[in-house]
Amino acid sequence: MTAARVRSGGRPTLEEVAARAGVGRGTASRVINGSPRVSAQTREAVQAAVAELGYVPNRAARALAANRTDAIALVVPESETRFFAEPYFSDIVRGVGAALADTDMQLLLTLVGSDRERRRLAQYLTAHRVDGVLMVSVHADDPLPDLLEQLGMPAVMGGRRSASETFAAVDSDNFGGARAAVAHLVTRGRRSIATITGPRDVHGAQRRLDGYRAGVREAGLEPDERLIAPADFSEEGGARAMRELLARRPDVDAVFAASDVMAAGARQVLREAGRRIPDDVALIGFDDSAVARHMDPALTSVRQPIEEMGRTMARVLLKEIASETQERPQIVLPTELVVRDSS
Repeated sequence: MTAARVRSGGRPTLEEVAARAGVGRGTASRVINGSPRVSAQTREAVQAAVAELGYVPNRAARALAANRTDAIALVVPESETRFFAEPYFSDIVRGVGAALADTDMQLLLTLVGSDRERRRLAQYLTAHRVDGVLMVSVHADDPLPDLLEQLGMPAVMGGRRSASETFAAVDSDNFGGARAAVAHLVTRGRRSIATITGPRDVHGAQRRLDGYRAGVREAGLEPDERLIAPADFSEEGGARAMRELLARRPDVDAVFAASDVMAAGARQVLREAGRRIPDDVALIGFDDSAVARHMDPALTSVRQPIEEMGRTMARVLLKEIASETQERPQIVLPTELVVRDSS
């Protein structure tokens, strides 16, 4: 038994692979790490030696040598309560996980719901303990993107902060989905169409509001700010907004809620007020989550491909980490209105 084999606890070493292949250690390392700077003959010799000896690369050592951590962070700037209450986030995680399943990357899920958690995350990222960052639910004033820019860290957003977003981003057609929802309500004979919005500092929520306004305008209806109630994507927020709408416009005959969860809150208030769905008030949500399918009546909703958004975000980030591209693509995935009994 060689001294190298003893030192490695019985595992073949890179030096043994190089000796078997008749090349230097550096050449063997380049082949194992996928470098193109070797001849086909040399690559075949090293690969044959790897197979004969059963050599398994040390991932930690490889990552250290390449200044890599083999980890990416998925940052959600929300509280645990909201994270676990909204199907949107679990679908994003599922999509990201699917994209990483065949890679060596580890996924670190980080919830940032307080200033203390934000400071701790900043320290963690400044130490370069991950190779890249995925961000979802980013508000316009969130300092995280600026920090990532300063660090030069690869990053991809789920959604955008504005129409002039500078980061790579994957979004859905929020504007078109909302406009389609209003058009559907108009075809059902509704004329007092209200909307419950998400936070105005979230670009996706603003685009859904823009789509609602466009749909109202295209239908020739009279715009009325009393039919617009802001909320926060939560069920409680949807319920509060619905109470405001009923107080301001008791004649409301349709509601487009900017999320299924808010639509669930609105439905409860409508029932308490004795309003039948859809006979008295038609109701549409956004996301087409499990919430929509399990509501009674089943909720008409704008389907956005949330899992596909997660998969696409991860793929874009992996390319950026591998330096395969310096581009920062802005990808918008289509939405689709799924009609059910609530409208």
